[in-house]
Amino acid sequence: MTTQSFRTLDTLDPRGKKILLRADLNVPVRDGAISDLTRIERLAPTIKELAEKGGRVIVVSHFDRPKGKPVPELSLAPISEALARVLGKKVTFVPDCVGSLAQNAATAMQDGDVIVLENTRFYPGEEKNDPEMAKSLASLADVYVNDAFSAAHRAHASTEGVAHHLPSFAGRLMQIELSALEAALENPERPVGAIVGGAKVSTKLDLLNNMIGKVDMLAVGGAMANTFLAAQGYSVGKSLKEDDMLDTARSIIEQAKQRGCDLVLPLDVVVASDFMAGAPTELVSVSEIPAGWMALDIGPKTVALLTEKLGTLKTLVWNGPLGVFELPPFDTGTNAVAQEAARLTKDGKLKTVAGGGDTVSALRHAHVLHDMSYVSTAGGAFLEWLEGKLLPGIVMLEETAHDVAPL
Repeated sequence: MTTQSFRTLDTLDPRGKKILLRADLNVPVRDGAISDLTRIERLAPTIKELAEKGGRVIVVSHFDRPKGKPVPELSLAPISEALARVLGKKVTFVPDCVGSLAQNAATAMQDGDVIVLENTRFYPGEEKNDPEMAKSLASLADVYVNDAFSAAHRAHASTEGVAHHLPSFAGRLMQIELSALEAALENPERPVGAIVGGAKVSTKLDLLNNMIGKVDMLAVGGAMANTFLAAQGYSVGKSLKEDDMLDTARSIIEQAKQRGCDLVLPLDVVVASDFMAGAPTELVSVSEIPAGWMALDIGPKTVALLTEKLGTLKTLVWNGPLGVFELPPFDTGTNAVAQEAARLTKDGKLKTVAGGGDTVSALRHAHVLHDMSYVSTAGGAFLEWLEGKLLPGIVMLEETAHDVAPL
């Protein structure tokens, strides 16, 4: 994948055209209120550009998991109101995404109008990538713009199927995301390193195997590091580990040696007897974890080692926290390493691309979310990209890039 392998809005004249814009409006909602507007705010530039140039913008998105049937509390109606506030312009909500309601609304649009269609997952055909649903969505518009990288790993009717029927383009958010990812791993400034944290080796196995072949330094943290330590013969007390992954961990260690990848594991850890706030803690070497205690954060020697490693890098990819950052004082290690990465980034010495899982929350907790070069709000799509997998939504943008002349 390169940023030259798909069409961007630079080659689209939207005036007078109906544009089916696949967005990701799957925002977090608590007690009926949107708790984080980030995805809407990042989508806004694409909608504003298309509308200001005279495009007729038809926004489609999924929301949550209604399992192929209408669920009133999972309607996009309130989210369309939030989109209108962010855009500072009128947005019309349409209570369906296919059929006569959607068709009539699209037909009635004027240049510069923005409408939001109902949750695509209210229909089983969305997640099944039903050709008929894809055709129905495509019939609403003249052009398809995909601005939902976070849904690009799903081969659904609105992310993959519709691109078979319309000239397809990447929106500005998609373009920025793909450019950042290309700069991080596909064509990085070296040396390049990765920090991979999280609970289980089993959930990050594909990622670790892909990283070993692409980075010069791979730091493993979080509970998954316990499995690597146990694989090397250390006793990790009652720390979370995967006994059935010990051979796999040893294999990864050996592969890293063979490929010349510097695999960095914790030197010291902060341990507690109980997983709770205010529990007694001790700082110990990884060779001295007491029986009945659990490792919940990296220690200062490990922080110093990672700080030293960061200073040798030009590019860093970060996925997953280094400890139980949600529970002080076990956030200390993640905070310290994140703040050093942010300092190097602000000084222009390091390009940092982060995302997936709890990474965004961890960086926000460390007060450095906006200091990284790029932070992806995509969860599964970012993780699958790190794993080296093809993303159906991106594949379709590439495959259709030369089907039709620029519009």
